[in-house]
Amino acid sequence: MADQKTMNRWYVVIGAILIQLCLGAIYAWSVFTPKLCDPAGSYQFSASQAAWVFSVGLLVFSVVMIISGRMLPKMGPRKLASLGGIVLGVGYALGGLFGTSFFAQLLFIGIIGGAGIGLAYVVPIAVGVKWFPDKKGMVTGLAVAGFGFGATIWVKSAGSWFQLLDKLDFFGLGGVQSVFLLYGLIFLVAVLLGSIVMVDPPAGYIPAGWTPPQPSSTSTSGGGALGMVDFQPGEMMKTPQFYMTWMTFLFSAIAGLMVIYCIKLFGIDALKAQGVAAAAASAAAGTAMAWYAIFNGLGRIIWGTVSDKIGRKLAIFLMCLFQGIIMLLFYKMGGAQVTLILGACIIGFNFGGNFALFPAVTADYFGNKNVGLNYGYIFVSYGIAGVIGPQIAGYFKDAAKGSTDPAIWVTPFIIAGTACLLGAAITLVSKAPKKA
Repeated sequence: MADQKTMNRWYVVIGAILIQLCLGAIYAWSVFTPKLCDPAGSYQFSASQAAWVFSVGLLVFSVVMIISGRMLPKMGPRKLASLGGIVLGVGYALGGLFGTSFFAQLLFIGIIGGAGIGLAYVVPIAVGVKWFPDKKGMVTGLAVAGFGFGATIWVKSAGSWFQLLDKLDFFGLGGVQSVFLLYGLIFLVAVLLGSIVMVDPPAGYIPAGWTPPQPSSTSTSGGGALGMVDFQPGEMMKTPQFYMTWMTFLFSAIAGLMVIYCIKLFGIDALKAQGVAAAAASAAAGTAMAWYAIFNGLGRIIWGTVSDKIGRKLAIFLMCLFQGIIMLLFYKMGGAQVTLILGACIIGFNFGGNFALFPAVTADYFGNKNVGLNYGYIFVSYGIAGVIGPQIAGYFKDAAKGSTDPAIWVTPFIIAGTACLLGAAITLVSKAPKKA
């Protein structure tokens, strides 16, 4: 099959990145939180309420991924990705038109928007590993890199569009809702375009120049079973490796999702405490968020590619270890613009690695055939981390009762850093599963 005429497999990567650029808009949530939480603004959300919109979006995203994994073989990747784009676009458009209250935004942005992300997200990963069985770490990194890079686009553009759309009185909506509506229209069109190339390779497809490894029920390599042994979800969940992988993803994701939610709030508090003017502090925090998103995307590509060389186990261990250390230092780094941005870059880089390493290790441990469905079950840990991380930060911010003392962020960062170190420890004792 290596010499058969097929679609250029790199078209799949291009389509995947286009889709993921739109799905990654949820990572731009921090840019909306200051306006939503402004006591003198139109919405006057509490920090916890703003966190709940983000958290519910992530949780729904992860749960719907399981449903998406079951729908994928029946519906096919192109139709499923298209459905996800429609649901995502409609959710944000409705959030723009009717999202004047917390419950409306929770429904339209959190639940409907999150469902759209969950429907489409699994498609580029599942399709990508079938077209690139020789480079699973790299392709999963590339396939989801757009998710991280997309946040950069939406963070920086939202800041400009807030003012522009306010002046234009876009559909009679305020800046936040105008941006939601505009994003919804963009997401709908772009995801549909990316879906065109979301097709599986022909049966028996083998990339030119690549020789598949011999089937084996065991593995001693750092990369795992190399996709040669296929587990059904029920079989996977009977192995200790499933729970170890699940917990490691949970602990590692808490830190990145906490920072995505609170970096703008934390950055403003930390810089103002050092005498930086409010406007300059807000701009610096926004820049840190943008650089976080850029390195989030880079981390997906680089960690995935590196893991193909050094093995998934070592890569996950190092990623969790570095993340734990930097989270324990991040409070101190927030007091200066340069170190705030540096810390955001490192956290974003390590957090991005999760989305290349965990789908790849799922394929390594449990096989390529059911990776879309199996990864959905592991990915639920990410959704739960999306509740735990932001809610811990939101709880301590609200408990401060309006205080801008940056010391309120110390405890959340210590909790997140410790969780990452626990994830590193679990990885040390994890081994590829054996199938009888």
